[in-house]
Amino acid sequence: MTEKPLISAVVPVRDEAGNIAPLIAEIARALAPIGAYEIVYVDDGSADGTLDALRRAAAAMPALTVLRHRQSCGQSAALATGIRAARGEWIVTLDGDGQNDPADIADLLAARDAALRGDGANAAVMVCGRRAKRRDTAIRRVSSRVANAVRAAALGDRTADTGCSLKLFRRADFLAMPWFDHMHRFLPALMLRQGGRVVSVDVNHRPRLSGRSNYGLFDRLWVGIVDLVGMMWLMRRARLPAIERIAGLSSNDRERS
Repeated sequence: MTEKPLISAVVPVRDEAGNIAPLIAEIARALAPIGAYEIVYVDDGSADGTLDALRRAAAAMPALTVLRHRQSCGQSAALATGIRAARGEWIVTLDGDGQNDPADIADLLAARDAALRGDGANAAVMVCGRRAKRRDTAIRRVSSRVANAVRAAALGDRTADTGCSLKLFRRADFLAMPWFDHMHRFLPALMLRQGGRVVSVDVNHRPRLSGRSNYGLFDRLWVGIVDLVGMMWLMRRARLPAIERIAGLSSNDRERS
């Protein structure tokens, strides 16, 4: 077992063979200044050469872990698989199509550090990328803008671009969230639901390196409506008790006694 990483990059992919090698190299360059890191790829049932490309990359990079779903289970399931397997305290997530720029991870870390200085080292914080200049088709840009506006009004998540996959958060905070399919669309709201803070940072958005998107407009629309209703139900049932210790030893006192 190698040194425990300070941060784990988790990347779900499906049918992204042409994007594997260049994106892994970029992620490694972005994480190298941090210290110990790992990269966790989850192949969500790809039908092209994605798995072969990942095997070749793993053979040359000990910091790369490759997991595979035998059948496609969706992006949320792939994220959960990768995060559960990750060993770092902090998780950074990216899309596998190369549109997220790994160089922006440094800005997410800086925003995290600023938030922790203000809120305390143990505060629950999520830093979300905000794509200032989208490199998508006009219809995708418009549909995303509408979806973000509707979601923000319904959930009050105060996040301009929840669809950007470039996010940074503690692994433990993610594991404390209720899991459901398509939850990746609502991570900021789920962080707020459990008392955390969400910060947005402008990030680069690039044209897809190769291949084509796995999502269609109407697939996202109808599924999103159903999920939004479920999230509204979930948010209304959140309870955040204010806890104070009245008596009893602290954990440090117990260890010394």
